[in-house]
Amino acid sequence: MVDEVVTFEELAGYRRRRDLGYVSGSATRPRSLLRATFRGLGLLTGLMPMEALSEADELRVGALAEMRRRANAIGANAIVGVRFRVDEEPGAWRVTAFGRALDVEPSS
Repeated sequence: MVDEVVTFEELAGYRRRRDLGYVSGSATRPRSLLRATFRGLGLLTGLMPMEALSEADELRVGALAEMRRRANAIGANAIVGVRFRVDEEPGAWRVTAFGRALDVEPSS
């Protein structure tokens, strides 16, 4: 089970037993024209709807969960160097999380 997910390239207090390569996970959500219009109006008036932030959070959490699932499947217990990418696809947003899956043990 993946216990550690960090943006750092190394995991302090642990040593690598095996480097299992890169893993990724993504989450996609359709864009709503009506929602985008109201969000644009909020930006023009200086208001940022909390709904937009919660949607982004949901996509990020979904991408991380998928990445963890894939890392677990190959025997990793840590993911380092985690990064995110956001892409706009026709009619949808996609968030991808990626990092290096490792099998680590505490340093002695």
